[in-house]
Amino acid sequence: MLSVRGRAPIKPVVEPIARAFNKAGISPNAVTLVGTFISVAIAVILIPTGHLVAAAVLMAIFTAFDLLDGTMARLRGGGTKYGATLDASCDRITDAALFGAIAMWIVYSFGAPKVLLALTLITMGASQVISYVKARAEASGLKVEGGVVERAERLIIALLGIGLQGLGVSFALSAAMWILAVGSVFTVGQRLYMVAKQPGALDRIAPPKGASDSATNPN
Repeated sequence: MLSVRGRAPIKPVVEPIARAFNKAGISPNAVTLVGTFISVAIAVILIPTGHLVAAAVLMAIFTAFDLLDGTMARLRGGGTKYGATLDASCDRITDAALFGAIAMWIVYSFGAPKVLLALTLITMGASQVISYVKARAEASGLKVEGGVVERAERLIIALLGIGLQGLGVSFALSAAMWILAVGSVFTVGQRLYMVAKQPGALDRIAPPKGASDSATNPN
């Protein structure tokens, strides 16, 4: 939801930075890669070592690069197919690093409560599936927009959870992971339903290369 509606309020902040980066000759792809590298480093270094508040604040800052690179590309007249693929791939890497680091902290610093660990792993897996459903649908010419828990919601809720946990709110991470696990699983089903209801969703597709066509052509 926020990925669609949340861009307008921060446009006055992001656009001047994007224009300055473009003027300096920095490419959107470079911003994507740098933002991903720093975000992953923050997650895997600070979260497992218990620096939860610092991790939440710094990741909130550097994941904003996800908006900056897209804005830079738009101001240049539009992005490229490679840039879009790179951006989506880096988003998946950052998400996996964040929830993987949270899982490590739960195991090594929080007594490894089974339910909380399971919720974190469910969220990590479902977040990848949410993105894959959209990518696979678009590859088939179908459109998927929206959902209860998209990437913006995942990041905000997860970073709030670890940040408040670091400030001493003992239930913050558990509450965040319950919301994310349930919401993410629901969003997987929601997106699959969106795909199923679109015109052309039940059109037959060609079998993959190398597959036997005996099932479709028995004679």
